Amino acid sequence: MSRDAAVGSDARLSWLLAGVAGMVGAVAFLHSAGYFVTFMTGNTERGVLEWFTVSSEQQIAGAGAVAAITLLIAFVAGVAAASFCRRRFWRNHPHGPTVLTTAGLLLAAAIDFIYDGVTEEEVRFVPIILITFSIGALNTSFIKNGEVSVPLSYVTGTLVKLGQGIERHASGGGTVYDWLGYALLYTGFVGGAAVGGVVASMFPGPQVILAAGILCGITTIVTFLHSDRRAILG
Repeated sequence: MSRDAAVGSDARLSWLLAGVAGMVGAVAFLHSAGYFVTFMTGNTERGVLEWFTVSSEQQIAGAGAVAAITLLIAFVAGVAAASFCRRRFWRNHPHGPTVLTTAGLLLAAAIDFIYDGVTEEEVRFVPIILITFSIGALNTSFIKNGEVSVPLSYVTGTLVKLGQGIERHASGGGTVYDWLGYALLYTGFVGGAAVGGVVASMFPGPQVILAAGILCGITTIVTFLHSDRRAILG
């Protein structure tokens, strides 16, 4: 990997957006019944395994599986919707998906406010679906040759590439930039999760989703000033 690809301006923006994904995932997990909005591997396994489990909170087998499958569908729908918008409306806006992500988070917060007011601790499932959709959209922020080049919430893939880069560098076949970019992308996600944990400890459910939406909106402005404005002027 080249130095620019590893630590250049687009790479630095990807660390910020990975932080947004980590933050949103953290607040959704901490203020819901343990739903994953970034961890689609976990949702896939829950979608299969929870057909075989029954607990005191889950009166019938498969209840948790249906929820997990619903979140998988929402995530894919977010990716598809943002990809369609990029192709049809955002050709000169490389990071337009952050707008869709912000809108989804704010709508999720508004729905939770309407149903539960401002002090309820746990976020309802419908807003969680919208949040998952938003994370799917966010993952299309970086496109190269028509394909996603930086999957922001795909931590497993990031760690695989990190390990490969470390091995190449250690064996003399690569440089520090073969792994540094992935390490910083992972650090961005972890840092975002930590921020999400702090925010989630300070505010109840609907308020914390609104806070996440506002922070994502600020990030949208940063992406416009960083890349979208440059693309339009260029």
